[in-house]
Amino acid sequence: MPRYAGAATLMRLPLISPGDADWEHIQIGLFGVPWDGGTTNRPGARQGPRQVRDISTMVRNVNRASGINPFALCRCADLGDSPVNPADVQDSLAAIERFVDQICAAGIAPLFVGGDHLSTLPIMRALSKVTGPLGMVHIDAHTDTWDSYFGGHKYTHGTPFRRAIEEGILDPRRTVQIGIRGALYVDGDDRWGQEQGIRVIDMDEFKSRGVKGILDEVRQLTSDGPTYLSFDIDALDPAYAPGTGTPEIGGLTTYEAQSLVRALQGINFVGGDVVEVSPPFDPLGNTALAAATMMFEILCILADAVSKKEKSAPR
Repeated sequence: MPRYAGAATLMRLPLISPGDADWEHIQIGLFGVPWDGGTTNRPGARQGPRQVRDISTMVRNVNRASGINPFALCRCADLGDSPVNPADVQDSLAAIERFVDQICAAGIAPLFVGGDHLSTLPIMRALSKVTGPLGMVHIDAHTDTWDSYFGGHKYTHGTPFRRAIEEGILDPRRTVQIGIRGALYVDGDDRWGQEQGIRVIDMDEFKSRGVKGILDEVRQLTSDGPTYLSFDIDALDPAYAPGTGTPEIGGLTTYEAQSLVRALQGINFVGGDVVEVSPPFDPLGNTALAAATMMFEILCILADAVSKKEKSAPR
């Protein structure tokens, strides 16, 4: 079957739903969160999972750089899309959390494509019920630790990690944010996260130190605890990923992003995401291609972590 033919699933994986016979055998579950109810700028990320799912059929098996074949290491499946309510933020957050509760309760590591970045909050809520507080490697143009928008709205794509820290599901002392850039509304606008203990490696520092220069620090910060990897597509320069809600020039190249994620192999990742793909702003699909490729890179290091953990588990 040619890769452009047949029903599209994430990376051409089998589509499996809760209750299916193979559900209990899945180790990593890929799924979509087609929702952008937290968007404050350009909308359209609700359409991201469908475009990424289609373009991801071009993904092959083996990572040429690392040699990892994630599909040989772990049993992977496309779990479909989380239910959402485009008219109600809180109802959507609850529905996404319930969906991921089923995934985590079955011992499946979640890897999703969004959707705006607020989608990550309910995934972390569900995952932390199993793992305890999470560390995080967060690759993004923005810290997403603001308190509120537009007169007190606490749940937007600019606030998920502040809420996660407040709820005790994200450990700021084991959190590192990479690629942060762009102007602020006022001086010190993003200082709150650093005051809680988040290590922020902004774009200027990343460019001066490079992947090798920051790697030891990132590993030390995340330690051996359960860690989540969140990749906002706007971490990439808009020359590579124009289809996103809040683009910022001066970002990562696609090669820098790939090199960075590959270098994170060995960290105890338990889940991850790629978010903020907005197809209306890039109908040609270059942004979705970048997202599908980065999702594969994350899958490779997640599969490596899951397989090593299962091999070391007592029998």
